[in-house]
Amino acid sequence: MTKHNYIFVLIAVMLSACSTTKYLAPGQKLYTGAQVKIDDKVIKKSDAKALNEELQDLLRPKPNSKILGLRYKLYIYEKTKTNKVRGLRHFINTHLGEPPVLISNVDLAKNSAVLQNRLQNEGYFAAQVNGDTVSKGKTSKAIYTAQVGPAYHYRKIVFPQDKDDLDTAVAGTSKQSFLKVGDKYNLDIIKGERIRIDAKLKEEGFYYFAPEDLIMKYDSSSAGNHQVDMFVKVKETTPDEARWVYKIRNIYVYPHYSLQDTSLKLDSAVKYQWYNVVGGQKTVRPFMFKNTVLLHPGDIYNRTQHNNSLNRFIELGPFTYVKNRFEDVTPDSAFLDVYYFLTQAKRKSLTAEIIARQTSANYDGTQLNISFRNKNTFKGAELFTVTFFTSTDKQFGAYNNGLSVYQFGVQPSISWPRFISPFNFTTDNAFIPRTILTTGYTLIDRAQLYTLNSFNASWGYQWKPRAHRQNTFDLMDFTYVNAANVTKRYTDSIIHSGNPTLKHVIDNQLTFGPSFSFIYDNTTDDFRVNSFYYQGKVSLSANIYGLVTGADTLGGKVRTLFGTPFDQYVKLENEIRYFHKLGPNSKLATRLMVDVGLPYGNSTILPYTQQFFIGGPNSLRGFQARTVGPGAFDYRTLEAAKGTQFLPDESGDIKIEANIEYRPKLFSIVEGALFADAGNIWLMRPHHGLPGAAFGSNFLSQMAVDAGFGLRFNLSVLILRTDLGFPLVDPSQTSGQRNLFNQISLRHSVFNLAIGYPF
Repeated sequence: MTKHNYIFVLIAVMLSACSTTKYLAPGQKLYTGAQVKIDDKVIKKSDAKALNEELQDLLRPKPNSKILGLRYKLYIYEKTKTNKVRGLRHFINTHLGEPPVLISNVDLAKNSAVLQNRLQNEGYFAAQVNGDTVSKGKTSKAIYTAQVGPAYHYRKIVFPQDKDDLDTAVAGTSKQSFLKVGDKYNLDIIKGERIRIDAKLKEEGFYYFAPEDLIMKYDSSSAGNHQVDMFVKVKETTPDEARWVYKIRNIYVYPHYSLQDTSLKLDSAVKYQWYNVVGGQKTVRPFMFKNTVLLHPGDIYNRTQHNNSLNRFIELGPFTYVKNRFEDVTPDSAFLDVYYFLTQAKRKSLTAEIIARQTSANYDGTQLNISFRNKNTFKGAELFTVTFFTSTDKQFGAYNNGLSVYQFGVQPSISWPRFISPFNFTTDNAFIPRTILTTGYTLIDRAQLYTLNSFNASWGYQWKPRAHRQNTFDLMDFTYVNAANVTKRYTDSIIHSGNPTLKHVIDNQLTFGPSFSFIYDNTTDDFRVNSFYYQGKVSLSANIYGLVTGADTLGGKVRTLFGTPFDQYVKLENEIRYFHKLGPNSKLATRLMVDVGLPYGNSTILPYTQQFFIGGPNSLRGFQARTVGPGAFDYRTLEAAKGTQFLPDESGDIKIEANIEYRPKLFSIVEGALFADAGNIWLMRPHHGLPGAAFGSNFLSQMAVDAGFGLRFNLSVLILRTDLGFPLVDPSQTSGQRNLFNQISLRHSVFNLAIGYPF
């Protein structure tokens, strides 16, 4: 079949899909949608446009789905009709197809009433809406004409006068009111105001108060000029209990509760400080709940403290379900007894998982993890985890010869739901502070090249002062890497290539010191138009020890610890992400990374495991992973010229990277992407054998640049991502040849397949 025949068939199929009206019975008309016309003579055009979009969303039913003008679901429905109630054809018809939406299914009067009610709820009290239909052939659409009239605005907002404690408390919330003089009347905001006041009163002990105890009255007759006076009042029928401020009397925790328990067993309660533990002595120690029970006897009831306690009980770990009850025990003096009923989870578990993965260094492979977890190791909600893992990965590329990497390791760790330190550090939010001890050993075998032993251990603290903020402070982070076996092939590559990076990979590494990281992240708030993510981290190694011992490798004073030269540096990492919603189905995503490592004293370069890398599916997508830089250094000149096929991963002490990506939703689960990336890595100081690798004033001219496009498939449980990147500027080329715009082609592109968004 010729190319023209293919085009003819494609056009025929598209026309066939368009002509879905031919399946309609005589007299039937296909509903093609609705149009809302708003009389904007008395309101701003911008307000009319916003109202139009809002009202369109309220109309029912929705017309048949379309892509590029094709009612594809209706076409599938008509082509797969069957009398069978099972089978593939029935499945396609009912799950992928869509029956025709007819104009007879449209209730003009009901839709007009819905639109009119919405307009009146938004302050257009004189609004009138009428509906009609317009037909053309076998299709028909609905037209709704809205005469809105002027909107009513608040002239004044009046809160209760001081009659009793409740009126005083309601009046005390007025400064934070959603209702503002001059704003347009809006019923949804009024409902939100009642909920806001209720939430504020729950912080002040009004346990039995409810939003329904408030009445919001407006008066438009006395205000005039399309204005209203709003009165916030407590209903006269509000019961006495809702007017009282409640305090906490006794607190009881049941750590081994089951649905079969019918007795409170208060006689067996064990008191610990301000709360009582009932039962469960064989599985828990009373101090376990010291960081979870935030309410105290004598405290005024506070909903935030109540909710934070419930969240902490779950976050504690050993419990899967928390049931809470407040009992009004002394009605005359307004006291509450608090009961927490906890259902225990399985204490121990053993899991195994097989992972298919692609690493940032273009390795593809699998990993097997076997993990043992004990959620209550010492009866204090301590989480003990030990993971055994083994993996195999193969790297593909022109200079790698398909060399494989095998790893085996074990990672024991234990987490305490409290700070173990000389200082009494507590928080009162929904998140439990933790002390974490982590250790590990990994054997890394890069086939035919070298074997590394890696040991690590850390002791640190993790806490969240607020919902969007997280701090991690590792008091000591220890890493030791030594080369156990280096093949002749690898040592020959070091000699023949003259590339010092090859030697740096197998250098023994000893780092020890503190680190602190801070994360701010509000990107999980879907309601935000602009969202922001920042991660900053500072890491230190052997700073005090290096100063005490007088380490100065440039001066010939190389110092050791346990017979191994230690690494001395200060390392700063910064990552900023900014997201802006362009519409309900599109977003602009940006990222900036600035990382700097300063080796000094006992080091002239960062240890290999602490250096920065760039390129690959989550970085510069137009370049292979870890092949860019450092600086203007060309990794191919040394290797290719000498005929050596193996290349190291290029690394640096400084990294600057910027990314921008436009993310529109195309259809169904498919999202698109247009992106551009720029960045590079550099060494802090000039290094023999790596010409052009040091950071300097010309760093901007050494930035690698790429651009491309991609697709994302949102499968709910994961995002499958494909990106095709095209290199535009290659800093490893001479200054006159770095621009690659005239070489853009599929042959020079880089295809990336990955899981999740790049940032």
